[in-house]
Amino acid sequence: MNAFLKRRRGLFLLFLLSTVFSFAQRQMENLDRGVVAMNQNGKFFISWRVLGTDSDNLAFNLYRKNGTGKAILLNEKPISGATNFVDEKANPKEANTWFVKTVLNGKETETKGDFTINANAEVKDYLSIPIKQIPGYIPNDVSTGDLDGDGKYDLVVHMTGKGHDNSQRGLTDPAVLQAYTLDGKFLWKINLGKNIREGAHYTQFMVYDLDGDGMAEIVCKTADGSVDGLGKVIGDASKDWRDTDEKSGTFGKILKGPEYLSVFEGKTGKMITTVDYIPERGDIGAWGGRGGNGKNDASGNRVDRFTACVAYLDGVHPSVVMCRGYYGRTVLAAWDFKNKKLTSRWVFDTKDAANPFSGMGNHGLSVTDVDNDGKDEIVYGSMCVDDDGKGLYTTGFRHGDALHVSDLVPEIPGLEVFGVHEIEEGTKGPGAVLFSAATGKVLFRDSEDNDVGRGVADNIDPTRIGAQFWWSGSPDLHDAKGEKIGIAPRAANFLIYWDGDASRELLNSNYIDKYNGGRLFTADGAVSNNGTKSTPALSADILGDWREELILRSADNTELRIYSTTIPTEIRQYTLMHDPQYRLSIAWQNVGYNQPPHTGFYMGYGMKSAPKPNIVLVPLKK
Repeated sequence: MNAFLKRRRGLFLLFLLSTVFSFAQRQMENLDRGVVAMNQNGKFFISWRVLGTDSDNLAFNLYRKNGTGKAILLNEKPISGATNFVDEKANPKEANTWFVKTVLNGKETETKGDFTINANAEVKDYLSIPIKQIPGYIPNDVSTGDLDGDGKYDLVVHMTGKGHDNSQRGLTDPAVLQAYTLDGKFLWKINLGKNIREGAHYTQFMVYDLDGDGMAEIVCKTADGSVDGLGKVIGDASKDWRDTDEKSGTFGKILKGPEYLSVFEGKTGKMITTVDYIPERGDIGAWGGRGGNGKNDASGNRVDRFTACVAYLDGVHPSVVMCRGYYGRTVLAAWDFKNKKLTSRWVFDTKDAANPFSGMGNHGLSVTDVDNDGKDEIVYGSMCVDDDGKGLYTTGFRHGDALHVSDLVPEIPGLEVFGVHEIEEGTKGPGAVLFSAATGKVLFRDSEDNDVGRGVADNIDPTRIGAQFWWSGSPDLHDAKGEKIGIAPRAANFLIYWDGDASRELLNSNYIDKYNGGRLFTADGAVSNNGTKSTPALSADILGDWREELILRSADNTELRIYSTTIPTEIRQYTLMHDPQYRLSIAWQNVGYNQPPHTGFYMGYGMKSAPKPNIVLVPLKK
C-alpha cells in the first residue's frame, strides 16, 4: 500500500473513531413499563410505556389479575401499535391488577411494572399523593427521578411558606424539600434552613441520577443550618446571616456568610457531599442592573438570581450546572459527581460589561446538543455556552422571561430557539425572536422595542406542519417566517401532550384546551402555582404511554393530584423521558419561571418517526 493510501486509510479510521467517541451512548434511567389504569365509570383505560431501547418489532400482551389470582389475557393478538387499551370487563367491585408482557418474534417475556385499583375504590380522574403537612406551607414546584432504583418515578416537592421576590425586602420561611413515591409513601424531608431565602429565583434543585448507579440524587445550594433527610446539620447551625434590620434596604436578604453546594441521596435525603458554591458573591453591585452591567444594584437583587440544569457535557455522563446572574455578570459552574464527590468541570464567567455574553441570561434555560456533536450545550436566553464551558455565540438581545428550544422548523436542519425579551432601559431590540440554536442566526423578529413578558412555541395546529408562535402584546398566531396565520390562544403559559394526535395542547391553570377545538379537560378541585403564570407543579411523561401527566396541588393543599389522559391514540411512540433533551427539560422545568419541556426532534402534525435515542440504560437496583 502506497503512502497516500496508508494516510487516507489512517484518516478514515481516525474519523470513524472520533465519530464513535463523540456519539457514545448516554446513561439513562432504566424504567419499568409505567402501567397506569384510570377508572372511567366502570371502564378502565390502561396505558403503558415503550422504552427508547425497545425493538420496533416489540409487541405486548396485556393481562389483568383479579382477586382469584388468575391472570387473564385481554388482547386477542399481541399489541404491536399504540400502547393503550380499554378494559370493559373488569369488575370494579374486585381488586384488579394490570400488567404487560413483551412479545418479540413470538416469544413472550416478563417485564417490570403493574398497576392495581382496589376493590370498590372511589372513582377519581386522578391519582392522589397525600402531602405531609407543614403549617403555613403549600406544595409548589415538583421534580421527578427514580430515587430508590426500582424503575418507577418518585416525586420531590418544593414546599413553600412565606417567600419574597429578589426585588423585595423581608424575611422568608425556610425552603423545604419533601420526597414521595407515586404510591404516596413519604420518604424524607430536607430543610434548607433560615440562611437560604425562599423565592422563585433562589431555590433551584436538580433531581437526576448523576453517577449512573440507578438512583437519582438531589443537588441544591445550601448554607449554615441546612438539615438533611436524616437530621444532620450542614455547616454551623448557630449562624444567622440574614439582614434582620427592618430599616435596612436589604432587610431579609442574605448577603454574607458561606454558600455551599450539596448532593443528597435520593432514597433517604442523606447529605452525601458538600462543597463551596461557585461562584461566591464577590462584589454585590457587579451583577448588573436595568439596562446593563453597571455597578448600580447594591440591594442584593441581581446577585441572587439563580438557575440550574443537568447536561451531558461529555456526551455520556450527566453533569450538574449551577448558574448565577443573568442581568449583568453571569457565571455557569459545571460539576461532575463521581465516587460520592463533586469535582469542578469548568466555570464560565462573563466577569464584566465588556464581555459580549454579559446580561444575556433568562429567568430559565434549556439544554440540548445544538451542534450535533453528541454533547450538550446550554441555551441561556440570548446566548449559548458550549459543552467545554466556552461561549458559543450570543445574539445580543439580552434578558427575557420565556424560552423554547426544539426542532420548531422541520424543513430547516437543526434546532431552533424562540424567546421573548424585556427591552431594558436604554436598549432596543425585538420583543420576540426565532433563531438557529446552532449559530444564533435570526429567522424572524417582531415586536421591535416592545417589552414582551410571555411567549410560546410549538405545533398546536393539527393542520399545519411545524411550530406556531405567539406572545403577549400580539393578538396573532405566527408561522416560522413570522407571518400571521390566525388568532393566538388567549393563554401563553404552558403546553401538554394530551389527546390522540401528535400536536400539543394548551395547558393553563387547571384546564387543557385544544387550539380551535375547545376545552378537553378541567381538573376540578385542583389549582396551579405561581399566580398568573399558572404553571403546574409538574408536567411530564412519568406514566403510561408517551402523553404527559399533569400534576397539580389540590385546592386545600392536602395532596398532589396526578392526572393522566384517558383519550385513546393510534400513535406508538417511545416514552418521551428517553429522549435526552426532553428528559433534561424535566430536570430544569422547576427553575425560575417554569417553562414546558420540549423534545429534541420535531413532534407534531406531519412528523416522521422519532429518531432512536442513543442511550444505554443503567442497571435496576431491585
